[in-house]
Amino acid sequence: MYRPKERISRVHSSVNKTSLHEIFSVSFIIYPMKYIFITGGVVSSLGKGLTSGALGALLEQRGLTTRIQKFDPYLNVDPGTMSPFQHGEVYVLDDGAETDLDLGHYERFTSGKLSRFNNLTSGQIYESVIRKERRGDYLGKTVQVIPHVTNEIKDRIHAAGEGVNVLITEIGGTIGDIEGLPFTEAMRQFAAEVGKANVLFIHMTLLPSLRAAGELKTKPTQQSVAKLREIGIQPDILICRTEQPITEEIREKISLFCSVPKEAVIEELDVAHSIYELPHMLKKEGLDRLVTRFLGLDAPAPKLDEWEEVVHRLLNPKHKVRIGMVGKYMDLQDSYLSVNESLVHGGIRNDCEVEVVYIDAEDIEQEDPEKLLGNLNGILVPGGFGDRGTEGKIIASKYARENNLPYFGLCLGMQIAVIDYARNVLGLTDANSEEFAPNTSDPVIHIMDEQKSIEDKGATMRLGACPCVLKKGSAAFDAYGKDEVSERHRHRFEYNNKYRERLEEAGLIVSGTNPESDLVEIVEVKEHPWYVGVQFHPEFQSKPNKAHPLFAAFIEASLSHSLIHAKEGSPK
Repeated sequence: MYRPKERISRVHSSVNKTSLHEIFSVSFIIYPMKYIFITGGVVSSLGKGLTSGALGALLEQRGLTTRIQKFDPYLNVDPGTMSPFQHGEVYVLDDGAETDLDLGHYERFTSGKLSRFNNLTSGQIYESVIRKERRGDYLGKTVQVIPHVTNEIKDRIHAAGEGVNVLITEIGGTIGDIEGLPFTEAMRQFAAEVGKANVLFIHMTLLPSLRAAGELKTKPTQQSVAKLREIGIQPDILICRTEQPITEEIREKISLFCSVPKEAVIEELDVAHSIYELPHMLKKEGLDRLVTRFLGLDAPAPKLDEWEEVVHRLLNPKHKVRIGMVGKYMDLQDSYLSVNESLVHGGIRNDCEVEVVYIDAEDIEQEDPEKLLGNLNGILVPGGFGDRGTEGKIIASKYARENNLPYFGLCLGMQIAVIDYARNVLGLTDANSEEFAPNTSDPVIHIMDEQKSIEDKGATMRLGACPCVLKKGSAAFDAYGKDEVSERHRHRFEYNNKYRERLEEAGLIVSGTNPESDLVEIVEVKEHPWYVGVQFHPEFQSKPNKAHPLFAAFIEASLSHSLIHAKEGSPK
């Protein structure tokens, strides 16, 4: 494993030491380590997050410790209050940080757990700078983008890289965007300060193919690199997204006009089947070899046996199941990105292809449930907010419960199960959540006490990892195989313990509770093949090579349902 050979000290004279230590809780003694910056040009959505994660996986397989962070140029403090249609999924970390969905890719591809310091927005930077100015930390000086904003960014880079060999930083947005200029300027300064030998710039671009021309066009890439050079940054490696292979002639042309070695022009085709093919694809292109050579890292070749096994299982399943996901953002699958990936992981664990059928909850309110749900092997209701589609989700829960169909409810999906049981088994016809019906006579789901006085929307929910004690003999206990677990949360409303005894007597057992607050974390239907609702978000801790136990168990139960009905000759 690569080890730093010397230590250096770096302190910005313009930054108050005490306040910086309070914010980041790091020492001012910085080990010289290696830094990789990944930028994108031409268009957005090039897959910088996936590429960053795949590169991190390759470096880890070489024995290097890595960490990945995301810089987002938008002025929101975090994505917690942003619409799913704007931003997709909000990914929650152990420490309660609401972050960009790319951090999910980072955690799925690498072994380390991330923290709030691995996602930095312009909103956070300006908030911190203004707070310091109000305190008088700048001693009356004029506060400017350079050096104060750029120093703040550089300090975060140092803080995030503490204790690892390589820090990979993905810069959100597209090169040339005005809001991203402080980040790129900070990168330029940073490279000069720590030494170019310790910094690597990777730029991702698009090689479009025009049908009329019949060839890949390099001019957008040239223009994108020219923009980067205007800022003062020369990329070391170009990763070119393309729908067709790059010829030697094209590589030579890009190398010539962009001043990068021909071998550093990396082809990244669209993956044929799964994002988990990407590490192997980039290894074939020699990306990890280039990175370690450019940075002077003497690390052995990566061992991708584990990744190859994952891909082999994914591409060669022995079985197949159909899972219905009932939600309200069906046109934007990024809203449920981690859930989708966790279902894939559960399939890998069970040698099973998982076909996800996306069902708009509002459609269930209008259609015969049998028509939409009758050919499924399992139903999953993900988390969410707001009352749109709620009644359709309750119908889906009832259908799964009455037809012995495996059911998995996540956060809101667990609350939906409680409402269904209270209405349709206990006979409390007005049972509901206070979120949807504030004046319901039977609030089986109510707002948490500590949430009642909160007015601000951002970062105010019950967030992050909390312990959960499991009931022996339950489906949850069987899945986890242990007495206590830790899971990540994001919610304001909870199971109302006033109804707990009645619901349990009727057969909706509580199989997981918070040992400190007695908050109900998991419910199950006692006499059912597999019917589990959880208040937390297990999808945030699932990996392709280590499926979350509950997702693995859910897919296993769905597979059993499929095999049983196949023997019986049922269309299900």
